[in-house]
Amino acid sequence: MQCRQCGTEIADKALICYRCGTATTEAKYHPVALGRLSSRSTLVVTVLALALFVVFALYMGRVAGGDSSRLASYAAVAIAVIVVGLRAYARRRR
Repeated sequence: MQCRQCGTEIADKALICYRCGTATTEAKYHPVALGRLSSRSTLVVTVLALALFVVFALYMGRVAGGDSSRLASYAAVAIAVIVVGLRAYARRRR
């Protein structure tokens, strides 16, 4: 078989031309383009998640008394920090 790009004689079972790199057949797999969320929508989601955690911490601080309210506040802050960290990590990987 001959390469359709450069005319070099290549094996019948070759997937690409060894000389120019042109594919011998059309690709069978075409990846689907995924719609990316805009940075604005991810910012809105992050801000809403943080606001919910702050409201939760304030609510737990008023309802519970003593050490359990401090623990709930620390847990809410820790979760908020984890959410922000994961969002930053995901944004960096793109």
